[in-house]
Amino acid sequence: MLTPFADLLAGRRDGLAVGAFTCYDLETATAALHAAAAAGAGVILLIGARSFTGAGGDLLLAALVAAARRGQPAACVQLDHCDDLAVIEAALEGGAGAVMADGSALAYEQNAQFVASAVELARAYGASVEAELGGIAGDEDVAEAVAAGALTDPAEALDFVGRTAADCLAVSIGNVHGSYREPPRLDWARLDAIRAQLGTPLSLHGASGIPDELIRRAIAAGIAKVNVNTELRQAYLAATEGMIGSVLAGSRLNALHTAQMSAVEGVIAAKLRAFDSGGSP
Repeated sequence: MLTPFADLLAGRRDGLAVGAFTCYDLETATAALHAAAAAGAGVILLIGARSFTGAGGDLLLAALVAAARRGQPAACVQLDHCDDLAVIEAALEGGAGAVMADGSALAYEQNAQFVASAVELARAYGASVEAELGGIAGDEDVAEAVAAGALTDPAEALDFVGRTAADCLAVSIGNVHGSYREPPRLDWARLDAIRAQLGTPLSLHGASGIPDELIRRAIAAGIAKVNVNTELRQAYLAATEGMIGSVLAGSRLNALHTAQMSAVEGVIAAKLRAFDSGGSP
């Protein structure tokens, strides 16, 4: 059922982060909703800005909202990583319950102004805004290996959230989008310092490739929302590759979709167990 973004984050129990999963189609969205329902967990369905502004993106957003409304788990649809206020407003108009206003490529002052403007827009729709401070390296839609970008400054984080009224802050503590060039080394002291400054929920992007034990440690240290994309695409494409011969031979398109959903659901189910810091891998 559709649930406000802020309620999902506020309603999590101790030691549990909300999983946010990138959905490129209804197969991935269905997998996320099924896995969350089985786990008794809330879930966030992410639609990337490129997906939304691409061909049929408005229909995909509408489909995700409809799926979230009809599904069993508490769910929210969020526009992810968008640096354009017009696109943010279109997504809000289309039913997104949250947006990520990503001004991290801008100078600090411009980032704060951009996020504050997005917050003003979102409030008119009863929606929430996530922001990013620092620079989470890599590309949401390309699994190339990258190194960590600029890290979040704890003192700036306090000022930034105070000035923007952002509902959630994506932190850069050594995490990256895509694949890790070398094993991830998260800056725990920095995360502790940010958490000590802020009561605002924190999110961790680039969870694909971070071992479960480090994810659990991050959640115990105050991470409230964890984004996953790359591992979902890898599972989806591996299932596609494994089925393509029989699909071509018999035009078994429904079987292909079932295999894709099953593969993605397995990854999401494992992630949801990891996002419960008291759970088992």
